[in-house]
Amino acid sequence: MSQTGSRSDPAPLVVVISGPSGAGKDTVIEEALALDPSLSKVATAKTRAPRPGEIEGVHHVFLSDDEFERWIAEDAFLEHVNIYGHRSGVPRAAVEDLLSQGRTPILRTDVEGARTLKANLPSPLLVFVTAPDIDSLERRMRARAAETEAEIAARLAEARDEMAEADWFDLVIVNNDDGHHAAAHQLVKAIEAERAQRDDP
Repeated sequence: MSQTGSRSDPAPLVVVISGPSGAGKDTVIEEALALDPSLSKVATAKTRAPRPGEIEGVHHVFLSDDEFERWIAEDAFLEHVNIYGHRSGVPRAAVEDLLSQGRTPILRTDVEGARTLKANLPSPLLVFVTAPDIDSLERRMRARAAETEAEIAARLAEARDEMAEADWFDLVIVNNDDGHHAAAHQLVKAIEAERAQRDDP
């Protein structure tokens, strides 16, 4: 006999991904989306200019400083921070829309943003994606050729601080240099396990 309707619906799941610059967070997320179609990445709002290959509304929502301030005034962000010389925020409406569709939003943010989301969301799954070591992070940053030497130095200094924060996350995934497949599979399995736990009567 079907169990449908015999228990309360599981708590909606929001997945928060954080970790140092150069850890490969975006690639891990993209591969996880391909593995599980019920996942959806929320495009964060940014005040910086788009990087080569970034698509408006897909990778990020690009706002002027004035537009960002208006979103803050309208309480349109779940969290927002200043990071690496620009501002970044998680749009509230995008997360609520996905949850209303029964989908699982993936939010990509920095460690400070993850801490805010932990406080403001009902039991998010907090995942810290990192590289094997600082040298790996530096190699990846230089390979993408998107930052100046000063920006790389700042990101590496920030990465050391962020890696020291990994202990309070629910899961730490080490994204090795031999490809992102294992890390993506680990992320999807963790999401499936969390769903199963919440779905238990």
